[in-house]
Amino acid sequence: MWPWEHLAVGYLAYTALSRLVFRAPPTTGGAVAVALGTQFPDLVDKPLGWWLGVVPGGTTVAHSLLTAVPLCLLVLLVAVPTGRGRLAVAFAVGYLSHLPGDVLYPVVLGGDPKLWFLLWPLTPAPGSGPSAVLPHFFELVELFAAFLSTPLGAVYLVSELLFLAVAVRVWFLDGSPGLEWTPLRASRVKKL
Repeated sequence: MWPWEHLAVGYLAYTALSRLVFRAPPTTGGAVAVALGTQFPDLVDKPLGWWLGVVPGGTTVAHSLLTAVPLCLLVLLVAVPTGRGRLAVAFAVGYLSHLPGDVLYPVVLGGDPKLWFLLWPLTPAPGSGPSAVLPHFFELVELFAAFLSTPLGAVYLVSELLFLAVAVRVWFLDGSPGLEWTPLRASRVKKL
């Protein structure tokens, strides 16, 4: 999945949970924590696999349930006693929503589900990472653009835009949590 798709899925999952459990929309801290959680596996694995070559690919260590579950539990164990349990839950929801997205994304694009990374290193990676990051990135963008030019790609694009519009609308209805962390908004808050 692309980063904005992970963010949208994670935010929608967290806002639903926040409203059900905490009876309130996400706070700024929760929105930032869920955003970090949704990107965390890629922020760890892409550099390790694509840039440093220490793991075989961009979906290994942080995409494995053998890392994700213990790490989320550790974050909760550290955060709850300090009164930051909601932030830990937001991070965990974001992180754990990332993994099924990467499992199912190939199905959306007409392929088979990608399951091997969920138990990495117990399940070996199907290949090695790219030899050069930028050419690999441009290859991914080129393949995605080619997919978008197909009839299935057009349906995907319309669905994607609708899904992102729903996520942004829900975020606005929640009061745009996290926006006050932007420099423009922060300067307005300081003046008030």
